[in-house]
Amino acid sequence: MSMALVGILGWIVLQLAIGVWASRKIRTEDDYLVAGRSLGYPMATATVFATWFGAETCIGAAGQAASEGLDGTASDPFGYALCLAVMGLFLARPLWRRKLQTLGDLYRDRYGPRAEKAAVLLMVPTSILWASAQVRAFGQVLAAASTLEVHVAIGIAALVVIAYTMVGGMMADAYTDFVQGGVLLLGLLLLGVVVWTSDAAAKVQIPLESLRFTHDAGWLATAESWAVPVIGSLIAAELVVRVSASRSPEVAQRSTLLAAVIYLGIGLIPVSIGLAAPQLLGPVDDPEQVLILAAQRYLPSGIAIVFAGALVSAILSTVDSALLVAGSLIGHNLVAPMLGAPSMATRLRWDRAAVAACGVASWVLAESSESVFGLVELASGFGSSGLFVLAIVAMTPWRRGGPITALVTMACGLSVYIGGEFFELYEGPFVLSLLVSALVFGAGAAMEPARHAAPAALGSAS
Repeated sequence: MSMALVGILGWIVLQLAIGVWASRKIRTEDDYLVAGRSLGYPMATATVFATWFGAETCIGAAGQAASEGLDGTASDPFGYALCLAVMGLFLARPLWRRKLQTLGDLYRDRYGPRAEKAAVLLMVPTSILWASAQVRAFGQVLAAASTLEVHVAIGIAALVVIAYTMVGGMMADAYTDFVQGGVLLLGLLLLGVVVWTSDAAAKVQIPLESLRFTHDAGWLATAESWAVPVIGSLIAAELVVRVSASRSPEVAQRSTLLAAVIYLGIGLIPVSIGLAAPQLLGPVDDPEQVLILAAQRYLPSGIAIVFAGALVSAILSTVDSALLVAGSLIGHNLVAPMLGAPSMATRLRWDRAAVAACGVASWVLAESSESVFGLVELASGFGSSGLFVLAIVAMTPWRRGGPITALVTMACGLSVYIGGEFFELYEGPFVLSLLVSALVFGAGAAMEPARHAAPAALGSAS
């Protein structure tokens, strides 16, 4: 058994222990879904950062920088860091004041139960696909560090994350994110320091063309590359629930802004290594292997284990968040209304059962698909344009536009995105779907009065 595998297994046991310990604090659905709205600055900042900073940020950003320069990193880390900054500056306080348990509650309060269910049906598949990609990545890490077959490693990875997320909910998610975020910071900082203080780093000269954001892309392609991470992820259920779990509106705002700064600062480490990869590493067959190859070449064995823990942390912190969001949307927004007025114990059982079911679905997808990462990339824009428009309107005092307008807006936004992304009928599918969603809602609002009023306006809440 390699030392790397021993370290990873020890890390897994620690996550399970934290989940079981956190479960002892859960008494209500508020505790399970939003950690009792108790997160202070350290926990709130850590859980936002760790959830947003996935393994693809480490590996993908380095690979994109190596192959395309800064132009390939517009979305990650720059776009997603900007997304967090916009959330902190404009939306964190009004969202916190709504006391949401899930993002689905926002659509129910403003547009009614039919819009709530339609929004949930758009959000859940993306979270499950995203979780399946992370589970598969975790399984690959386990398989690479041992003699386990990949499908066995994927099964172990799935069971671990399902267990502690199902038992501990958002409370376990927040505590494990705090630990995982710390290890992630430590691992990448160590790698950055070792690489950039090496003899090879002194000879690095990065070409000026690699330091430009835009080469020959047209305005629509450029707008698309920034709109997807900034606008498409702004009303992400995983982010909104962390804002809601904060102790106060001030904590929600400031911790999100601090997470944005940390995200960008730490995200520049893999980007800088990717930009210098030709001179630090020589020719590389697969650009996505740049960060791993740099760790193997420059890190001593002991520190390399810490870096392996950092990659595992990036994976775990993303997958548990995706599973919890998908499960809570199903249990809280779909199942609970069908049960009438269930007891708190019944609500918690259904929430946990939904998390487990979403975990099993992710496991099956991770086992059966060879291109889950590609599916997740395609699914990332699904319905998010319509959901974004509806969410922004819900946080204003505008009273026009009811359930029918909301449903048509979601349907039109999704249809336009599919037409451009899958059938390649036009460029910039997300930007166009966003524009169409706004126009459709405006037209519908002119004809249909709102039947559900938003309790707080965006401007007055900030």
